[in-house]
Amino acid sequence: MTTTYAEAGPTRSPARRHLRQLGIDTQYVFFGFPLGLVTLVVALTGFAVGIGTAIIWVGLPILVGTLMLSRGFAVVERARIGPVLGRKVPHPVYRTAEAQGLVRRTFISLADGQAWLDMVHGMFRFIPSTLAFCFVLTWWAGTLAGLTYPLYDWAIPNPPDNTGLHELLGYEDTVFVRMLFNVSIGLFFAVTLFPVVRAAALAEAYFAHGMLNGVHELRQQVTAAEEARDVARSQKAAAVSAEAVALRKLERDIHDGPQQRLVRLAMDLGRAEQQFNDDPERARVIVAEALSQTRETLDELRALSRGIAPPILVDRGLRAALTALAGRCTVPVDLDAPPLDRLEPAVESTAYFVVAEALTNVAKHSHASEVQVSVQRIATGLIVTVADDGVGGASLAKGHGLAGLDDRVRAAGGVLSVDSPDGAGTRLTAALPI
Repeated sequence: MTTTYAEAGPTRSPARRHLRQLGIDTQYVFFGFPLGLVTLVVALTGFAVGIGTAIIWVGLPILVGTLMLSRGFAVVERARIGPVLGRKVPHPVYRTAEAQGLVRRTFISLADGQAWLDMVHGMFRFIPSTLAFCFVLTWWAGTLAGLTYPLYDWAIPNPPDNTGLHELLGYEDTVFVRMLFNVSIGLFFAVTLFPVVRAAALAEAYFAHGMLNGVHELRQQVTAAEEARDVARSQKAAAVSAEAVALRKLERDIHDGPQQRLVRLAMDLGRAEQQFNDDPERARVIVAEALSQTRETLDELRALSRGIAPPILVDRGLRAALTALAGRCTVPVDLDAPPLDRLEPAVESTAYFVVAEALTNVAKHSHASEVQVSVQRIATGLIVTVADDGVGGASLAKGHGLAGLDDRVRAAGGVLSVDSPDGAGTRLTAALPI
């Protein structure tokens, strides 16, 4: 997060902030004018001499020295424009020689684009510096000279008033009319002093910022865009992987459970049909068993449907769904889930499946006597924690049971971590953005 100068200092009234900013902008412009003259002479002279004598190799060290001096002036300028722009201006990364050779380290700046931009800024910064200096000097001179005119009017020889201004205003006192006129001019300059000085300082500062940090910020934006693209690709791949794992698990569960029961049900009903005439009592027994298998099949299908889209999660929210989930777990669950406002369906679904999968693994593999489930909402997201006192040894590596859960969390833009030392229990934490 970028820290502004206004945030770093104590709270000030608007008038005091304006006066402070006026002082900052004025000194920036006034000191920038002579500094621009110096950098112009150094950069232009060094560049001209260096290019002119480069053919005999003498110019290369001169160019390197000029680039290094320009870099020093650029460092000073970045520090100066920070208070004007109201934020800290970072220093760009300059090229450095990977090899340890003295010659390579010396001449590496000749291949550094930012070093050349620093020198170009040193050549051309005199233009905005001069314009800003003229405006600021004029407005300060007009303000001070106009407002203090009554103090030094007596020392100025004044010719006879032939303007007729005193007749227009109804005053015969020419001195009073002259003072009123000059003080009015001073008031005009004083009223417009802050916006003019501010505009002049910002124009000079933005020119310097564009030359000294524009390319660096553009590179940062490109890097951020590439990182966002990589994150999006990772989330897409995780979503595809999580969906594939979920489909394979659902297919396996249907094949091992309801499908086998339905096959047996069909066989039993066929046997009952054959025995209705010969042994009705035996047929009734078979039909009764088939009805029992039908109920068990329906229970399994309901359990599978809860794994796909739990109705209680859709209807009553995450807290109610987790309460029902904890009640069905074979290991005692200590649930800490305060009332939450409804979140995005994807976030609620991911949080539910994190807890569901974790409790399933606890019941099957951990040999735990208790498990604690905690759900906390913070400013940036949702923190889901599942901790048990089992044997540990859980992992997010491919081939383990939690790998698919990790893909599901990453597909939602979150992060899943597991702390599971052998013999010390398992702590699973998922951070989900909201």
